[in-house]
Amino acid sequence: MGAPSHTTTWARALWALLLTTLGSVASQPLGGESVCTDRPLAKYSITFTGKWSQTAFPKQYPLFRPPAQWSSLLGAAHSSDYSLWRKNQYVSDGLRDFAERGEAWALMREMQAAGEKLQSVHEVFSAPAVPSGTGQTSAELEVHSRHSLVSFVVRIVPSPDWFVGVDSLDLCDGDRWREQVAVDLYPYDAGTDSGFTFSSPNFATIPQDTVTEITSSSPSHPANSFYYPRLKSLPPIARVTLVRLQQNPRAFVLPAPGPAGAGGGNEIMDSLSVPETPLDCEVSLWSSWGLCAGPCGKLGAKSRTRYVRVQPANHGAPCPELEEEAECVPDNCV
Repeated sequence: MGAPSHTTTWARALWALLLTTLGSVASQPLGGESVCTDRPLAKYSITFTGKWSQTAFPKQYPLFRPPAQWSSLLGAAHSSDYSLWRKNQYVSDGLRDFAERGEAWALMREMQAAGEKLQSVHEVFSAPAVPSGTGQTSAELEVHSRHSLVSFVVRIVPSPDWFVGVDSLDLCDGDRWREQVAVDLYPYDAGTDSGFTFSSPNFATIPQDTVTEITSSSPSHPANSFYYPRLKSLPPIARVTLVRLQQNPRAFVLPAPGPAGAGGGNEIMDSLSVPETPLDCEVSLWSSWGLCAGPCGKLGAKSRTRYVRVQPANHGAPCPELEEEAECVPDNCV
């Protein structure tokens, strides 16, 4: 790749300026919330790991224009009075723009308004985009004793309006900050575009639908890019890990050894293991039968064909025969 253009450099500078402006919002939450009394503030590193590989997700895997990749990560540390996104609820205009086109400005302004007017957002944070389906990006964030929830979104690129993220993950366990949390991520549909495939043209959903999880069987349509009828569930397409930092913001706090699932949160799995998702061959419907060929008074033969729509991958079911013949009685024989 070549050097970044002046436009790209300017956009990154503007992004950094806006984050500086919106990054921390002095706020007090509304009453009635649990409080993490261990320490008033805690800092965390957040690491997003993309697992969107051609081995795990072979169907229609984007190889160019653009290839599989991830947008920048955008999130907030907040109280329970704020919701960035939620399953089975409608997304905001800002999140619609982000999910469909990766435009973050409106969403960041919504976060700023939530911090200033509703006093529910403590900090806005972001991490750079990941230029491939597999890779990592990271950032640091700060949570407050009354703003202990973390939400974020990352757009799946390319896609109609699909994203991954976390909704209101509580970093406070009882009255203490969690030392480490790891969560597997799965694709969601923002409900604003009706495209079925990664590269579908824009097709607005009217009326707008709610956020739904995309699974191996839903939407139940063979054209859908995540439709794998042989799987009970999709493998995780990404993973996020949050690790609490010491007072020195660059030093990690190592979690104390203990049994799996104890204390801190989810156990971190081997990030190098890549599931192999079988992709079965898909063929078209049969064509019409051709003309019956043969001499008069004897049986002739006719044939029909079909073509491969999806080549098999990862030990999926092989393609069936693409041509079929049958006996027939010749018409209009001489």
